[in-house]
Amino acid sequence: MSDEARQLIEPEMAPSPYLAQLIERSMMIDAIRFLAAALPGREAVWWACVCAREALPSSTNQAVAAALGAAEGWVYGPSEESRRAAQVAADAAKLDNPSSWAAMAAFWSGGSITAPDAPSVAPSEALLPAAVAGAILLAAVQTDPRLADARYRAFIASGIDIADGGNGRRPAKAS
Repeated sequence: MSDEARQLIEPEMAPSPYLAQLIERSMMIDAIRFLAAALPGREAVWWACVCAREALPSSTNQAVAAALGAAEGWVYGPSEESRRAAQVAADAAKLDNPSSWAAMAAFWSGGSITAPDAPSVAPSEALLPAAVAGAILLAAVQTDPRLADARYRAFIASGIDIADGGNGRRPAKAS
């Protein structure tokens, strides 16, 4: 979060009014980072998946599509097996796309970040929201950076919908 965003926080302030202030001030990157940290882990990973899928180019390679599928798989069935599969898929897709960051967020959702046969090391609590925010910020600029502000706003609306119990998906546009 930027220094300017931190200065907006008031004692006893609830998350919704704070997020509204960030949006009103067009502090979209801070709003995305805040929401990524405010959502519960599984919902945050789902938000990253929704945004990554919406921005997925039609010419996506199989590794990137598999990373997104692995992240979604963890959301639908969170288990140690699906969490570790998300890491493998993220590594195969490289870490230069929203899908791989969504998959890393799933991997950093809990458990150990070391090899299964090594001593257990829990992920830092900062890793999951950082990966979610990274996925969403990349998704906003992936195909046309000139549309970033509109995408930030749309993606934030998806995140708010998820926070309110929705699925975060925007309705299909009528033809």
